[in-house]
Amino acid sequence: MVKRVAFAVPGDLATPTGGYAYDRRMIAELQKLGWQVDVVGLGDGFPRPSAETKAAAREKLGLVPKDCPIVIDGLAFGVLPEAAKELHERNLLLALVHHPLALETGLAPADAQAFKASEYDALAAARGVVVTSPSTSQLLVDDYDVPPDLITVACPGTERGETAKGSSDGIVRMVSVGSVVPRKGYDVLIAALATIKNLPWRLTIAGDQARDQATAAQLHADIASHGLAERIDVLGALPAERIAALYTGADLFVLASRFEGYGMAFAEALAHGLPVVGTTAGAIPDTVPPDAGVLVEPNDVKALSRTLRMLIENPKERLWFASGARVAGEKLPTWAESAKLMAGAIEALA
Repeated sequence: MVKRVAFAVPGDLATPTGGYAYDRRMIAELQKLGWQVDVVGLGDGFPRPSAETKAAAREKLGLVPKDCPIVIDGLAFGVLPEAAKELHERNLLLALVHHPLALETGLAPADAQAFKASEYDALAAARGVVVTSPSTSQLLVDDYDVPPDLITVACPGTERGETAKGSSDGIVRMVSVGSVVPRKGYDVLIAALATIKNLPWRLTIAGDQARDQATAAQLHADIASHGLAERIDVLGALPAERIAALYTGADLFVLASRFEGYGMAFAEALAHGLPVVGTTAGAIPDTVPPDAGVLVEPNDVKALSRTLRMLIENPKERLWFASGARVAGEKLPTWAESAKLMAGAIEALA
């Protein structure tokens, strides 16, 4: 008998973010495992959909055959508590939570509270929950009262990459990968780099600049105001092969995230044997062990600056962390392994 599941996603599945990359790959890997995956497009505007979009999404979900399992991406699931309650008895409902909506950086307190209340109600109607890190699992248990036995941790898979060769001209090349949104902390990174202009470094940023135009404009303004335009390249969203080439040619990966539900770019850097400079926010410590890089508190410009100075000035330290990164990268799960966990969570709904 063919195993069938509906996979409901908001917006454009091709969107170049870690969450959408996870969804795309899970759908492909489930198909490899013999599942018929019916992709249900829920419309644009999530997690702030219009009333019309929400109504249309509820209608589309209502068309899924009775008793067919439905996986709903958390970007939409968290703001569809009414639909979740309607589907609770009719379908086997699985929430896919990349990170809680209320923890997105820059939300007004009232908005964060509203997101949390909505997501709390939606999760109460789920038969099961898949999260992308142990850290997010604990958040849902502690803050959303999700029973631990309903949660499956299926971390993103990571492709094994070519080991980073680094630079050979005395200039330390750093790479940051992530959408240009407040949560990624590019403002903190630029402020830290401005304090070490006397050192030999260059930075390349690869990330979608269309998601938050105000933040993208501020990034370019910060770079210009600090006189760093000749040393920082902002390339926008890039295909996977271009990003892999950036990792291979770099000496350090750096990202000053204010929160991560997993941090796929951190894992990709490790898979290339690239030392990491990041923060202790969210699930990053789950992904980056102490011998693979240095993590500082989020929003701490001085600590980030000190760390970057230390690693730029000390190639032996970079080599030591590179060795740890290679070991950590070998331990990361493959997409096939992660998809088996997802499949197990779907099957457990019955």
